[in-house]
Amino acid sequence: MHWDKKGLIFKPDKRLYWSKTHAMIPTPLRLNKDEVKVFYSGRDKLNRSHIGYVTFDLSKNLKIIDKSSVPVLSPGDLGCFDDNGVTPSCAIKVGKEIFLYYIGWNPGSTVRMHLFGGLAISKDGGNSFTRWSRAPIIERSITDPYLNTAPFVVKHINEYRMYYVSGHEWVHKDLPRYNIKMATSHDGLNWKRSGKVCIDFKSQDENALARPFVIFDRGLWKMWFGYKKDYYRIGYAESTDGIQWNRKDNEVNIDVSDSGFDSKMMEYASIIKYKNKYIMFYNGNNYGFDGIGLAISK
Repeated sequence: MHWDKKGLIFKPDKRLYWSKTHAMIPTPLRLNKDEVKVFYSGRDKLNRSHIGYVTFDLSKNLKIIDKSSVPVLSPGDLGCFDDNGVTPSCAIKVGKEIFLYYIGWNPGSTVRMHLFGGLAISKDGGNSFTRWSRAPIIERSITDPYLNTAPFVVKHINEYRMYYVSGHEWVHKDLPRYNIKMATSHDGLNWKRSGKVCIDFKSQDENALARPFVIFDRGLWKMWFGYKKDYYRIGYAESTDGIQWNRKDNEVNIDVSDSGFDSKMMEYASIIKYKNKYIMFYNGNNYGFDGIGLAISK
């Protein structure tokens, strides 16, 4: 698969108090055949993340047809795991509801931050969300003693599978190392974790494997994720069963540009299919500071 970059497709609206900078981690939800709602997080003047959305019409060259003027989810109560910010990582339809799995941000003391995965549910098509719990759905455990975050959930036959970011260690206060693991659930709410690693580090120099995005396509499981030494790049892996994965970063066929918003880094790719084309939403320099980029398969 090769990609044709189209540049920035959406920029943060600095007139909004919750969107002064960034449109971080584009998270698509297909509303129907031609429309996709993409959740993202903007940041306020205190650098706290809030979740909003922009809706595109795929049949009209991804024309913007709707966008949120107020957040659909804002930071949680003081002392909760998400009191300093919320960022989307996965949105799926469950019956008539929408489950939004998200990242909760909380400042640390001995380490720079704590990150855990949460869940909010919408009953109005994704225009507003209510937390399923004020506690995270993936907290520290015997197999995951550090951060546990960026949940991406797919339903497969009679179970839900979660691919999530799990802390491996803290190199120092400002540098965590984390890889991608897997959990299972019968309801998408309560999760069993064995410590199964899906995507691991290629070398000791690699310190981050971030935000998995998984699709099942033509009998093959495909995962895009971010990997980082100094700056993020987009990685890729395949699996025949969704459990054992083979990294194929050399087959991602997209890289940073010579100049512009994605000249130093690319990350947080999300993929949808439309009329035999693959559409990629992604972020560039400084974790989506300038907005959401677009690439379409050739």
